[in-house]
Amino acid sequence: MTMLEVKNVSKSFGGVRANQDISLNVPEGSIIGLIGPNGSGKTTMFNSVVGYHPIDEGNIRFEGQEISKLRVPEIARLGMLRTFQQTRIYGEMNCMDNMRISAPDEGGGAGLRHLFSSVSAEIDEHAEELLDFVGLHSKRLLLAGNLSFGQQKLLEFAMALMRKPRLLMLDEPTAGINPTLINGLIDRLRRANSEFGITLFVIEHNMRVIMNLAEHIYCLAHGKMLAEGPPEEIQNDQRVVDAYLGAS
Repeated sequence: MTMLEVKNVSKSFGGVRANQDISLNVPEGSIIGLIGPNGSGKTTMFNSVVGYHPIDEGNIRFEGQEISKLRVPEIARLGMLRTFQQTRIYGEMNCMDNMRISAPDEGGGAGLRHLFSSVSAEIDEHAEELLDFVGLHSKRLLLAGNLSFGQQKLLEFAMALMRKPRLLMLDEPTAGINPTLINGLIDRLRRANSEFGITLFVIEHNMRVIMNLAEHIYCLAHGKMLAEGPPEEIQNDQRVVDAYLGAS
């Protein structure tokens, strides 16, 4: 079953065509990659999908529902979340409070109320389990701003998992992470997919990571779809090689 369908989507900013006639599919339960050189339109595509800006043309459907006119909070309530290249954590709060503020309220939104009312034992237990899952349990009472950048990315990942998304879109999850931590992060992404049933859609510049993680990869260049296919095809596609090496 297709969870996310992007069909013939275009988006311009002034005279710049950031995405042009992009189509892609993310099947339920899959791990799908999105690659391309800097400026190829990857982040614009992510922002279009999750409602950060309206698209100019095309359709975006999540589990069969047209969502291209919905905004971020409405899409999040449907079960689609994204992370960012630069982490969005609360540096003056400890890790547990970051997790509490991420717990969904009854309406499906992020739960600011969890910081200003009694926090349920269930929320705290789930928060501790997820911090343990990402390897941060021992740092749960430290200020998030005092964590290393890589640890902050792991915290942001745990905060996203706290919302129990059905589809999690990750924008360069390994960027800025110590190489010794990358294998552990890849393992946790796979486990989130297999154990928690979360579909993953991943932008990644580290080719070793995405080739080992994704089962199908889309490649953008100059705002257009350049190639798509399984990792072994993509890494041997001369168009992809040329795009990354800057060939004309």
